[in-house]
Amino acid sequence: MIRLTDIYKIYHIAENEVRALDGVTLNISKGEFVAIVGQSGSGKSTMMNIIGCLDTPTSGTYFLNGRDVSTLTDDEQSEIRSHMLGFVFQQYNLIPKLSVLENTELPLMYSGAPRSNRQARARAALEKVGLGDKCKNLPTQLSGGQQQRVSIARALINNPSVILADEPTGALDSRTGAEILAFLQELNEEGNTIVLITHDNSIASKAKRIVRLQDGHIIYDGPSNDPRAFVTPTEQDFGNEVDG
Repeated sequence: MIRLTDIYKIYHIAENEVRALDGVTLNISKGEFVAIVGQSGSGKSTMMNIIGCLDTPTSGTYFLNGRDVSTLTDDEQSEIRSHMLGFVFQQYNLIPKLSVLENTELPLMYSGAPRSNRQARARAALEKVGLGDKCKNLPTQLSGGQQQRVSIARALINNPSVILADEPTGALDSRTGAEILAFLQELNEEGNTIVLITHDNSIASKAKRIVRLQDGHIIYDGPSNDPRAFVTPTEQDFGNEVDG
């Protein structure tokens, strides 16, 4: 499904070279639930942007569903984002003046789907997340958890190959955040591939596999029930904690 090979992302700031990703190799199979974890500056956001076709690597290759997307044009990457990727963001990114139904159908509108088809699919997606009765509401009339469910419905509407969830519970209270994580787990059990980006170990533990980044390197890649998934290796252990 996702295959990153020897990925580098290098920025030059004044005379300094910053290696946001420093030779990362990662494979994610269809149907996995993977949490990419790391503190600020670890490279996790850069990795999400590359997986999500929001940025391109300085070097290395990225295959998504067997297609090399690491060297695509902006228009080609936009096409990939529209049809193969679903995004769930921390701040929901809903348009306040549009109804819940209209917000949900936006990806279909951008891809040119007929209006009748858009609305039917949007209603079905909202039913799936338990908001079928909120189609006419505005986002401001919903709770934070409900707004995040709308963003999940929007992410699902094109039947994406991968759902990318970037700190999806960051703006929610702990109880509502737990509900959203439980829903993502349900989606994974139904066969959806989910990549969760977070800095929070308690959130990452809900995934089945954890990839931990530090200074642009993968320092752990393995099951979430392994204690090493939540312990940052000391410098002398660097490289010994990576499982595959």
